[in-house]
Amino acid sequence: MIDFTGVSRPFFQRIFDRELRAAEAIEAGQRKLLAGLVASARKTVWGVEHGFTNITSYEDYAASVPVTPYDRLRPYVMRMVNGDTDVLWPGATLRFAQSSGTSDGKSKYIPITRRGLARCHYAGAAFSLAAYLHHHGDSHIFGGKNFILGGSFANELTLRKGVKVGDLSATLIDRINPLVNLVRIPPKKVALMADWQHKLPALVEASAKADIRSISGVPSWFLTVLKNVLASRGCTNIHQVWPNLEVFFHGGIAFGPYREQYDRITNPGRMRYWENYNASEGFFGVQSRPDADSMRLLMNADVFYEFIPVADPQSPPIPAWEVKKGEIYSLVITSSNGLWRFPIGDTVCITSTEPLEITIAGRTAHFINAFGEEVMVHNTDAALEAACAATGAEALNYTAAPVYAGDRTRGRHQWLIEFATPPASLNTFARILDEALQKVNSDYQAKRAGGIFLDPLSVTVASEGLFDRWLATTGKLGGQRKVPRLANNRRFIDPLLQLNGPVAYSDTTTPNQQN
Repeated sequence: MIDFTGVSRPFFQRIFDRELRAAEAIEAGQRKLLAGLVASARKTVWGVEHGFTNITSYEDYAASVPVTPYDRLRPYVMRMVNGDTDVLWPGATLRFAQSSGTSDGKSKYIPITRRGLARCHYAGAAFSLAAYLHHHGDSHIFGGKNFILGGSFANELTLRKGVKVGDLSATLIDRINPLVNLVRIPPKKVALMADWQHKLPALVEASAKADIRSISGVPSWFLTVLKNVLASRGCTNIHQVWPNLEVFFHGGIAFGPYREQYDRITNPGRMRYWENYNASEGFFGVQSRPDADSMRLLMNADVFYEFIPVADPQSPPIPAWEVKKGEIYSLVITSSNGLWRFPIGDTVCITSTEPLEITIAGRTAHFINAFGEEVMVHNTDAALEAACAATGAEALNYTAAPVYAGDRTRGRHQWLIEFATPPASLNTFARILDEALQKVNSDYQAKRAGGIFLDPLSVTVASEGLFDRWLATTGKLGGQRKVPRLANNRRFIDPLLQLNGPVAYSDTTTPNQQN
């Protein structure tokens, strides 16, 4: 196969340079972008209702348009689904990303407009490649195939002709430039399969003998695929199967807890990892250099950003040029997919303001604060990674929830963990996990101090494949679907415990011990 990497470098370097220029003028660029978005939507239903013709500045926009959660946006989106035009964005919208459900149990349908697809989702992916190539002059990523793991369409509505609803990745693959298919696998008919019982072996067949240069997807799902590829070839290291594999573009969940497992089945000296912040609502951030633990928030991806301090959730949002380093904010976006001052449900920590760089702190709906401990996903991810490193354990998936105090017991946290490699002592693992969580969260440490308010956390072992079985019962198995890491109640963990069967583990909390 011809190696297209060299001839493509100038194209990607221009993309990289353009984003760097945008990052140097955040306020001017963001104000200009917002003005363009408002001007484009002046004649839409939303634009008319919110007086877009009178908006001439960010300050006007903030005064005219309220922060709009999905429950307020849903009636407009459903009009678009049913065929109305010029509702949230000019013209008709035929693609919608099905995102996680809201508190009323209904799915969210995020509009995917043509402009949003081109200027945000594909533009973000292009910058990710551009940043990687800029820093790795030895790359030959386009000398073979690039394995992109995606989801599927799953229309659950009676939709008008031409409308498709499903995973964002399904639309990205379905609408991708045909030239990209020269360097991409699997074929579209396999990539868009909905039934993972048939899709997994088809993915293995399509990739096991290919010259794979990169892989892209959610770490938990790709780990399953890689293990099946290895089994099919009788190998223990993926570089024995794909000797030219050089990078994993990953996103969706924290990679830290999975790093050791990837190191075990790859040649660490030849494998690189590149993090992306892409969601149904947009492509927001990219790791911009090899040694970075944070991601650059993209200023050239058709998204206007605002931030609400987590410490003061009732305060008004602030624009990107006013954020402070070290603070954690809920992210609010305005973009060309018709989302206006929309809180996407993620919290981010600002690690740099020039350029604007972030780490993902967690989901606004996924936390534990049953006892005033304010534990967030980035805390539990870090604690789990530390506990695994200290004990030699490997975790595949987890969720955690509060156990409330009884007549003779204090409250505590219960973790449900599926191990790839269990620790030698689960009691020791649970102790180290509890200590690690105290180190990364001072509020949890204060509640644990002296054993006055909270008992030590407990760990319940999940049976093999439990989280996949649970996702299947929700109709959300595969693709970009993820297990909720934390909940401030037991709405996730209790159904999981009901599905959990006997586990061959004798050392501590068994699957049926919930309290």
